[in-house]
Parts: sequence; C-alpha cells; structure tokens
Amino acid sequence: MLDIFHPGRQGRLRENLSGNLAYRSFLPAPLQSCLPINLDIRTQRSISDCRALLGEMQGMARFIPNVGMYLTMYVRKEALLSSQIEGTQCTFDDVLDPSLGKKASRDLGDVVNYVRATEHAVTLMGTMPLCTRLLRSVHAVLLDGVRGAEKNPGELRSSQNWVGPAGCTLREAAFVPPNVEDMHQTLSDLEVFLNNEKDLEPVVKAALAHYQFETAHPFLDGNGRMGRLLITLSLMNDGVLDMPILYPSYELKRQRISYYEWLMRVRETGDYEGWVAFFCDCLLNSALDARNSMRRLADLHSSSERALIAASGRGSANALRLLDLLEGNPIVDVGFVAKRLSLSTSGANSLIATFERAGLLTKRDASRKRYRVFTYEPYLTILRAGDEPL
Repeated sequence: MLDIFHPGRQGRLRENLSGNLAYRSFLPAPLQSCLPINLDIRTQRSISDCRALLGEMQGMARFIPNVGMYLTMYVRKEALLSSQIEGTQCTFDDVLDPSLGKKASRDLGDVVNYVRATEHAVTLMGTMPLCTRLLRSVHAVLLDGVRGAEKNPGELRSSQNWVGPAGCTLREAAFVPPNVEDMHQTLSDLEVFLNNEKDLEPVVKAALAHYQFETAHPFLDGNGRMGRLLITLSLMNDGVLDMPILYPSYELKRQRISYYEWLMRVRETGDYEGWVAFFCDCLLNSALDARNSMRRLADLHSSSERALIAASGRGSANALRLLDLLEGNPIVDVGFVAKRLSLSTSGANSLIATFERAGLLTKRDASRKRYRVFTYEPYLTILRAGDEPL
C-alpha cells in the first residue's frame, strides 16, 4: 500500500511512534468532505434500477402469505453468504438442519450468531439511531461464544490492527487501518454522515458507509461481517427498506476478489466513483436474485396449496398447517412435525406421506427406516442458490 498510495480526497498516511517502532497508518478523510460523488450515466441507471427492484420487493412483501418466514430465510441466507466471504464452510442446509444441534461446527455458530445479530440490530433501530453504540451492541451478539469471543466483543479496539496474510507483521501488512485516536474520529464522522446526509442517494450512502467502516476496521474481529450488515441497516435507516429482505453479500461473495480490490483502490487513489459503480452493480444483482427468489417462493406456496388441497381433501387443514411450518423449517423429522402440529406419530407419518406423494417432501436417506429426515426440496432449491462455500 505504501508504495502505491496517492494522497488525495480519500485521506493520507499518518506517522506513528518513532525509531524502530515507527509505522504509518491510514487516516481516512470524512465522507462529508468527499462529496459530491460524480457518477456516470451507467451508474445512475444502475442505482435507479436497484431502487425500483427494492421498491418492488417491499410491495411484494406486504401481500405475500408467511412473509415473516421468507424474511427469516433471507436473513439466514445473508448470514451464510457474508460468513462464507470470511471463510465459513457450512451450507444453507447446515444452517437449517435441526439434527445438528449441539454437534454444530464453529462455522455454523458464526452464521447463527450473524442471524441473531441482525435481529438484534433491527430491534435496536426501533429505539435508537444508527450509531456506534448500536454497532457495538450488535457486534457483542455477533461474536458471543464463537470464534473471536476472546477479542473483546462489543468493544472498539484499543490497539493498532492491520490487514494482511496470516502471520504477517505490521510492517508487512497490506493495509494499516487508522490508529486508535483516528479510528474514533472516523466513526464519529461516519455516525454524522449516516444520520445527517439526508439528500444523498441512499444506495450511494450505503456504498460509502460500507467502505468507510471497513477502512476504520474498529473491532479486533468481525469487521467484514459488521460492515456488510451495515449496508442493510443503512438502507433501512434511510427508509429504502422496511425490513432486511435483501442479501447484499450474494454478489459480493461472487466477486470477492474484485470487492477487496476496490476497497483498497479507494484508499490508494480516492476513486470513490469506481467503487460506487462496482457496489451498485453488485447490489443490483443481489436485489435481482432476491426479487426472483421471492417470486418463485410465492408461486411455490400457491402451487403447493393447490396440490395439497387436491391430494388431501378433508385433511387439507392439517396439510396447510404443515406447509406453513415447512416455510420456516424446511428440514424436519416425524417427531418435530408431530410436536409442532400437536399430532400423533401416526398422524404425522400420514401427513408427511401425503407431502411425499405430492413431491413436496423428500426423504434425505432412503435407506433409513427410523429417525428419518425430510426436506422441502422445491423450497430449498430456490434458497440454496449461491450457497456453495468458497
């Protein structure tokens, strides 16, 4: 970074300490001083298309049955994708599989905590502004009891950190974030930016806020996941989204190398316009996938209802109850269905058999006669898109 850094509107390098301990950290300029962002026609069109898609999704969410279940799945998908960018190896099925229980891996724990952190953030936003205090509280949930739990969850760092290959020293780092004093000032400026820049296009604001948070790197661990969660929270804060019905990490994961390169390019050259263009393209593709998934899930619900009513006749009430259950829990066993629907074991078996005949439930291991697990395959097929670990 030090060899190709070009001082400009993005900030400058700061000298720290002296003698053998001397090093340089990056002091980012306040985002307010970098405005206006001069976007080309193509980027403006991408932003317009993105806003239209997000508005369409908002409208769809108001009329879709069981939208709360879909919302839960979208939050889980974003949690998985964002964690996979950091190297998590579990899949969407792992996140939903109730049989894992206490055997869950550390990777799965990261995803579960991300879901809890998102829900906590949405709750807090009903009572306080989008601020450093809120982000600290969310970070405490994100790292509670999982990897990074020893790195002061919920506390801003009190020492210098750096970014680079595993085992590299501060002098060998690819990027040295702001020193502690500058980090606090950067977060203070970011808080003002998030809440006071009312005239800035919200998608552009989310792009800039994400860049600035990642550059500040205010925690000892979990900065990437927190920064990507901030994208959704920023859009909610500006009224573009009422709920987290978007998984922005979908395209950022697919373009992970370019994503990291663009964050560094802004620090090195001040090319905010290029970063915003890249970010908007990624957000548009993520929104397209989320919108299309929502349509397919709604169509699946309708077609499944029709098939079940035709197949189960007078027993359709219980069949529709199971359909609702599956949209929140698409991997089930007989005992789970019996308990949740207050059915006998034989009744649950009979109901599951109806779903199998309708092609809605599939036995995971056909050779097993006991402790059988069933998956709502048509539903999972839609939601699994893009869930392969890197």
